[in-house]
Amino acid sequence: MGKHVVVGAGQVGGRVAEALAEAGHEVVVVTRSGSGPDRAGITRVAARAQDTARMCRAAEGADALYNCANPKCHQWAQDWPPIADSLLRTAEATGAVLVTLSNLYGYGPVDGPMTEDTPLAATGTKGRVRAAMWKQALAAHQAGRVRITEVRGSDYFGPGASDQSFLGGRFVGPLLAGRRAMVLSDPDIPHSWTYLPDVAAALVKVATDERAWGRAWHIPTSPARGMRAMAERLCDLAGAPAPRLSRLPGWALTAAGVVSPLLNEMRETRYQFDRPFVVDSSAFTATFGVTATPMDEALEETIASWRAR
Repeated sequence: MGKHVVVGAGQVGGRVAEALAEAGHEVVVVTRSGSGPDRAGITRVAARAQDTARMCRAAEGADALYNCANPKCHQWAQDWPPIADSLLRTAEATGAVLVTLSNLYGYGPVDGPMTEDTPLAATGTKGRVRAAMWKQALAAHQAGRVRITEVRGSDYFGPGASDQSFLGGRFVGPLLAGRRAMVLSDPDIPHSWTYLPDVAAALVKVATDERAWGRAWHIPTSPARGMRAMAERLCDLAGAPAPRLSRLPGWALTAAGVVSPLLNEMRETRYQFDRPFVVDSSAFTATFGVTATPMDEALEETIASWRAR
């Protein structure tokens, strides 16, 4: 068993910490407020990820350091660089493997399925920030200063998904209640959805397997489905009425963005729903023998979690 330090205790960080503690590891969860899972085997520490000295103390003797932080999306340009730099320096100072949770923004709009070899050619602010973080970490790894890896997933769904998720409470809740749910664009455009438990499992896997270090990986993700197909299967499994979906006009999103920083930021990544957005995670499966949770099983767990709320 080893020592693992998880930065962030949100929908992914908290789940990673729980999984590590369940496996018998010593786990330290670092958040600004000192929040996190309250259970045996987990120590909660209040600290800012930008505070390298504090992070080095928390990560002393650690085998792995997980970056599951989640700055507000409209503050990425100013918040992510100091966090990424601090955690990279912490990993270098302590010898811990730096495992970063990322996404697909760095690729920008693409034609065809995304693989780990797809160029990081984003033109939007959030995508450029993510691409720069990876390039900085990879350069440090190639220079022999630190060991790093990164996992990238598509839009999350599943138990514990935030309401900001496109398949979160604002989608699942109305459908299970027989009400209309909102979608951003054509609900039949193929889109990849990554199951939250698979995200946590992928992070733990790459942290402890040397084959993962020095490159990025796509989290095991089921074949892409449009939002209508996801809604229909969800309702069928739940015994709920057939789904009713309404498309949010582009002008409405623009207008709402005037008063909502979150909705304003969504305009930058709107392309992900206006064209096929498909991730190829076959490299992870071929290397580690891990596949995505079957979609029906994932949806059934999502339904059970929602009803238990």
